[in-house]
Amino acid sequence: MSYELMPLGMAALALLAERPMHPYEMYQVLLLRKEDRIVKVRPGSLYHAVNKLDEAGLVRVTGTDRDGNRPERTTYEITDEGREQLLDRVEELIAEPINEYPRFPLAIGQAHNLPLSKVIQLLRTRLAALAVDREQGMTEYEEVQAKGVPARYLLDAPYLFAMHDAEVAYLEKLIADLESGVIDWEAEKPVGLQHTIKD
Repeated sequence: MSYELMPLGMAALALLAERPMHPYEMYQVLLLRKEDRIVKVRPGSLYHAVNKLDEAGLVRVTGTDRDGNRPERTTYEITDEGREQLLDRVEELIAEPINEYPRFPLAIGQAHNLPLSKVIQLLRTRLAALAVDREQGMTEYEEVQAKGVPARYLLDAPYLFAMHDAEVAYLEKLIADLESGVIDWEAEKPVGLQHTIKD
């Protein structure tokens, strides 16, 4: 049976590959590991994703329990098919670069439509936001490390920091080039860019 494994479903399967859990416990572990920085995690959407995995035969119910007056909790485990699909998807995503169509390259590619002063202002605003995000991300990463989460579960954090640092370096150079005039903002549009559609 083929099932399109979406990011939240993949995160859920990965947790169940470690041990059986109920969805709320999965939610707590995802938050503990700060996985919500790379996967949009909400309790309702996680429950929905687990139900879809169950319908697809990638997980199965192992039991239910109740803690006091709380609602009944259903515990799930990964199936052999679920483990196979998880591993296939991880291998695919690691080996094959995928264009995820990020919005910033689209926006920066259209920055020439704005006045130079506005572009520089917006880039500085973005740099400031990135600095806050980097500091918060590093604090969270250090907190997770301090809780004893093994490094192999946190390989995404150093990658995200490297991507962040590359963007900061790019933005700093771009601002410098714009301010110094290395990038001419007032030049006429090149003839090659003045395309027209002909009948």
